[in-house]
Amino acid sequence: MLTLSLGVTTLSMLQSLVVPVLGTIAGQLSVSTAAAGWVLTANLLAAAVLTPVLGRLGDLRGERPVILGVLAAVAAGTLLAAVTSSFPLLVVGRVLQGASYGLFPLSISVLRRELPRQRLSVAMSVVSSTLAVGGVVGLVATGLLTGDGGDYHRSFWLGLGVTVLALAFGARVLPSRPATAHGRVDWWGALLLGAGLVLLLLPVSQGAAWGWTSPAALGSLAAAVVTLAGWVLLQRRRADPLVRPALLTDPRMVLPNIAGLMTGVGIFTSFLAVLQYVETPPELAGYGFGAGVLTAAVVYLLPGGVAGVLVAPLAGRVVGRVGALPTLLAGAGCGVAGFAVLVFWRDAPWLFVLAGLLTQLFVTIAYAALPALVVHAVRPEETGVASAVNSIARSTGQALGSTLAVALLAAGLDPATGLPREAAFGWIGLVGAAAATAVAAVSVVGLLTDRRAGPAGSDELADVEARTAGAGEWSPVSGLR
Repeated sequence: MLTLSLGVTTLSMLQSLVVPVLGTIAGQLSVSTAAAGWVLTANLLAAAVLTPVLGRLGDLRGERPVILGVLAAVAAGTLLAAVTSSFPLLVVGRVLQGASYGLFPLSISVLRRELPRQRLSVAMSVVSSTLAVGGVVGLVATGLLTGDGGDYHRSFWLGLGVTVLALAFGARVLPSRPATAHGRVDWWGALLLGAGLVLLLLPVSQGAAWGWTSPAALGSLAAAVVTLAGWVLLQRRRADPLVRPALLTDPRMVLPNIAGLMTGVGIFTSFLAVLQYVETPPELAGYGFGAGVLTAAVVYLLPGGVAGVLVAPLAGRVVGRVGALPTLLAGAGCGVAGFAVLVFWRDAPWLFVLAGLLTQLFVTIAYAALPALVVHAVRPEETGVASAVNSIARSTGQALGSTLAVALLAAGLDPATGLPREAAFGWIGLVGAAAATAVAAVSVVGLLTDRRAGPAGSDELADVEARTAGAGEWSPVSGLR
C-alpha cells in the first residue's frame, strides 16, 4: 500500500507542481503565457490517450510490468523536463509524464486482487486520497523550491526523486500474478477514443486562448462528438472491446463518473481561487493579503493536505462501515461549506485557511469513496479499465474547473489595475459550490435507488455480490445490510 500510494503521489505531484510556475516557465524559456499553458495541456492530453490503454493492459498482462513500465517512462520524462531549457523538449517530457495517470487504476486493480475484504476499503481510500494530498504537496514543494523567482527546474528534480523511489519500491515489492482478463487490446478502439478525448479536451483547456466561439473551438467540439459516437459504434462491434459500452451506461458506473467529474472541477477551482486571492496585493486591488507563493501554499493549502492525510484512513473505515454513498455525501457537504466561505466571507486570512481545509476534505473524502463505487460495479477483470474511465472523468473535471476559474478571473479583470475584481472570486466559489452540490445529488440519487431496490438480499444486490464473489468485495456501497 505504501508503494502504490507513493506512485499515485508521483502522479498528483507532477500534475500540480507546474501550476504555480507557469509564469516562471514562460519568462525563463522566453515563450508567451498562452504557450506555457501547453505544459499543462500536453500532460492532460497524453493522459486522456494513455490511461484507458494502460488500464486494459494491466487487466490483460498483469499490473506489475505495466506499473514498472509507466514509472520508467515517467522518470525519463521528468529527467528530460529537469535538464532541458528547450520548450518543445519540456512539452515532450510532460507528455511522457502523462503516462502517470495510469498508475491510479492499476493500483486499484492490485489492491482488489491482493488484499482481503476487511482491509480493501481502507487501502483503496488511502491510495486514492493521495491524489488530493499529493497535489497539495506539489504546490507546497514548488513554493519552497522556487520562491522568490527560483529556477523552475528544481521542482522537476524533486519529482524525479519521488518517481525513482516509487520505481525502486515497486520493483522490490509489487507481486507478480497471472492476468485477470483474457483477450487482446483493442488498439483501433484505443486510437479512436484517444482522438475523441483529445478533440474534447483541447477546447476545454485552450478555449480562453482560442476564443470560445472560434472555429477551432467549435470545430474541435463537433469533431469530438462525431469521433466518440463512432468509437461507441466500434465498441459494439468488437468481440474484445477496450471498454464495454454497457459499462458506460450502467447507472452504478454513471454515478461515480459524474461524481469524479464534479470533484475534479472542485479541486482546481479551490486551488486557483485561494492562491490567486491570497497572493493579490491589497494596496493595488483593495482585497487580498499579498502572500508570496511559499506563504500561500504553506499557510493556506498545507493545513488541508495534512488533514487529508489524517482523514483518509478514517474515511476508508467509514466506507467499510456505512457504505461509499453516505461517505461521498458527507464529503460533498464539506465542499458546499468550504465554497460557501469563498462566496460570502473573504475578509480575513483564517477564512481562506478554513475554505482550503473544507474543500480539501471534500476532495479527499470523495476520492476515498469513489474507488469503492467503481470496484463494486464491475467484474474483477474489468477493474483496471473501469478505474481508468473514472480517472479520465476526474481529469476532465480538473481541466474544466481550471478553465472556468481562469475564464471568470479574466472576465472580471479591472482595466485600471490589471487584476481581477473581487466579485470574480465569489463567482468561482459558486462554481465550486455547484460542483459539490452535484456530488451530493449523485449520492442521494444512488441512496434512493438502492433503497427502492430493497434491503440486502434483493435480486440486484445478490447479483452484484455473486458477480464479484471472492474478489475482495464488502457490503453494498449504500451501506444497506
